[in-house]
Amino acid sequence: MKILSNSTRGLNPHQKHLLYRSCALLIVLYSSQPWFYSKAPLPYPLNSLGKLQRRAVTWILGAFKISSLYSIEAIVGFIPIHLHLQKLSGRSQLRAHTLSDNHIIRSLMDNKPYSPSSPYALSLESLTKRQHGLLKSHMVDIDNRFNEVFPVFNPTNPKFHPSNRIVDLFPNHLSFYLFSRSSDRSFKSCIQQLDALAIESSFSLSDTLVITDASVKNNVASSIVHIHVFNKPVVKTLHHAINVNSSEAEFFAIRCGINHAVLSQETSKIIVVTDSIHVAKKIFDPSSHMLQKQAASILSELREFFNRCPTNTIKFWECPSKSNWHLHKAVDTNTKLFNLTPLLLNKLSWDFSKKLESNNIINNWKMTFQVSDLKGRNFLELVDNDNNTLEPIYCKGGTWLQFFGYSNTLCARATRVITNHALIGEYHLRFFPNEEFSCLCGLYPIETRWHILHECRRFNEYWNPRRDSIAHFTQFLERNLRAFAFMSI
Repeated sequence: MKILSNSTRGLNPHQKHLLYRSCALLIVLYSSQPWFYSKAPLPYPLNSLGKLQRRAVTWILGAFKISSLYSIEAIVGFIPIHLHLQKLSGRSQLRAHTLSDNHIIRSLMDNKPYSPSSPYALSLESLTKRQHGLLKSHMVDIDNRFNEVFPVFNPTNPKFHPSNRIVDLFPNHLSFYLFSRSSDRSFKSCIQQLDALAIESSFSLSDTLVITDASVKNNVASSIVHIHVFNKPVVKTLHHAINVNSSEAEFFAIRCGINHAVLSQETSKIIVVTDSIHVAKKIFDPSSHMLQKQAASILSELREFFNRCPTNTIKFWECPSKSNWHLHKAVDTNTKLFNLTPLLLNKLSWDFSKKLESNNIINNWKMTFQVSDLKGRNFLELVDNDNNTLEPIYCKGGTWLQFFGYSNTLCARATRVITNHALIGEYHLRFFPNEEFSCLCGLYPIETRWHILHECRRFNEYWNPRRDSIAHFTQFLERNLRAFAFMSI
């Protein structure tokens, strides 16, 4: 990797960050499940992986080897390796739900509802309590977590098989109308089209207009559907669910609306208006996804609906919430009126469990970073434009790196300033006390980081007082190329 770049030339930090995450890290952590599981001896592999990540981070940032690993990991946007392994292990455990019931891994699990009539000889179900307590493996972790998530996958359903899919049998009976986000005029055009659609359906006996929306508050999802039929009062349905995400709640709202519409023998055209058109497309997606079981139920109803009459159709219209179309806005307002708090424990959806575990790991990383001394006592606390203290994040290149990751020299100087390992008088006084440590401006006995950023007259190219802001801090380093550099420029 050193051939590709150093602290002055070659690949910039953004490119090195992407190279490590997309190539090196995947190779190193490949097949980590056999040795990373609950109660496994981990000091040696974690120590080796920690050394590898330290070398990668110092290469990306141009930091000193003595810098705290926790601090430079946060700057570059890499989660600590043990937390990363914990996340991968959790994702691997959840993958068992995507397998068919006759898969070999499912046959090894101690899961009565899905087990065959005669359990496999080497399955967990055949072990005694003492053997089960002594056994430690990734399979045990999968089995312990399996019942925490309710089943949502149905990969072997014949409705998703080629030549039996509804898009193959009835290709002309369904259509999607997407919203164009090219300009502000698109909102006006969208409202006009939806108004014309509502007026047309209101005068037709065979049209059913279904408007759906969903929201999530305090882990409680609210799915609301308004169904408009000619010369009939508006039918409003409301459902609440716990521990599901917004996409699942929106999908359930669409399912309820279609279910109500197909019950009427007079309906020949169903019009579904939603602000999550990507969720509606999941109904006809034959690949394995978290909404498969609900999609199979909707496909069964649509198959009967299309077989009833060859002219029956269903249309999906996208209506962004920002368009404020009056009929959809009424549904959107109703979803936000409820503020419920769950009282009882419940199973989690597959996607919600994955998201919850990821959020818990990230929050654990942030909390440890803020309250512990692992980042170093001299770590420079910077704030964003809203005056909030910067926190480490795992996506978008990290909180700090996205401001100065386009230049190797700028990134190296910024990292050394933040960790207080720049070659200034304060650093000399700490590690080389026999060398000169006073500032060359003659106004301060010790050349400190704070003095250079706020008072030193040698660096007056940028005099904004907000040096604690990451944006102004970066501009100060860009304007004063000699600040915190190895040599005079």
